[in-house]
Amino acid sequence: MREGAQPRRAGHPARVVGVDAWAGGWVAVALTAGLVGRVWSGASLPEVLADEPPTTVVGVDLPLGGVSDGWRTADREAKRLLGAQHAKVFAVPPRPIWDEPTYAAANARCRAMTGAGLSVQAYRLVPKMLEAERYRDAGPHALYEIHPELVFASLAGRLLAYGKKTWNGQAARRSLLAGIGVVLDDDLTEAGTVPANDVLDAAAVALGAHRITLSDSRSVPDPPDQHDHQGRPIVIWY
Repeated sequence: MREGAQPRRAGHPARVVGVDAWAGGWVAVALTAGLVGRVWSGASLPEVLADEPPTTVVGVDLPLGGVSDGWRTADREAKRLLGAQHAKVFAVPPRPIWDEPTYAAANARCRAMTGAGLSVQAYRLVPKMLEAERYRDAGPHALYEIHPELVFASLAGRLLAYGKKTWNGQAARRSLLAGIGVVLDDDLTEAGTVPANDVLDAAAVALGAHRITLSDSRSVPDPPDQHDHQGRPIVIWY
């Protein structure tokens, strides 16, 4: 399947996995025919996806692909959609900056290449971005970058008023998912100590992946105008 294209509906229920990076590793939510089948975590992306067949459609809440210079159009367009909540999308620096060994070096090179600095939060994502890139280049699954806040906003028909780490925000997100049949159990033993907001993000990403299998998703920019080092389109799905 060409990466960036939406897979067509198969004759059997599609299995999808949504993955979110968190401080302790990765957390995943699997859906089959849109229903939750498993929620689990692991230290690495290969570990989390080890038992998934190649046919599983995998979405990740993480930037996939960097450009050789400048900034990603996908981030700019996602920020536009989120309006006042644009800070929920990190501006991903040019790909050469990912290889800098320290934040100071990365920030200096970013200013030299783009005229603007690099946020500490974005730099902290770099190890996970590199891990995802390695998996994407050599692993059995195509990965789709999906932003959970765009998924939640599409479910609600508006931006959510409360942040994902607040009581009201988590209740609202869980309710939106449950309203379309993505029901998360009260006891998620396999998820271990993963924070609730990361589990909810992974579930939203899984829903985004499910929409991809139904050809019922959107992406920005559309059409894509940038590509990564292997020619894959750089887009954010929701």
